[in-house]
Amino acid sequence: MSNSSATFIDYNMGQLVLPMDFSDLIPEDHVVRVIHAMVEQVNDDLFFSQYQGGGRSSYHPKMMTKVILYAYTQKIYSCREIAK
Repeated sequence: MSNSSATFIDYNMGQLVLPMDFSDLIPEDHVVRVIHAMVEQVNDDLFFSQYQGGGRSSYHPKMMTKVILYAYTQKIYSCREIAK
């Protein structure tokens, strides 16, 4: 279910940067796991239908949605604070 005009920066939640998997450090009942599960259930077509395509690669909309939702749960609403 991909859009041929969609150009996103590689987004792989299963990748490891270091020899350990940091998801092991997140408690099973942490809000970030709920957000991840919720956003992953959303069909990609919902995001791609609004995407014009073209230009340089961008972050996957699911990843950005997770970042914003998590920030909101932490009462962080400023784009600059979220970027920190």
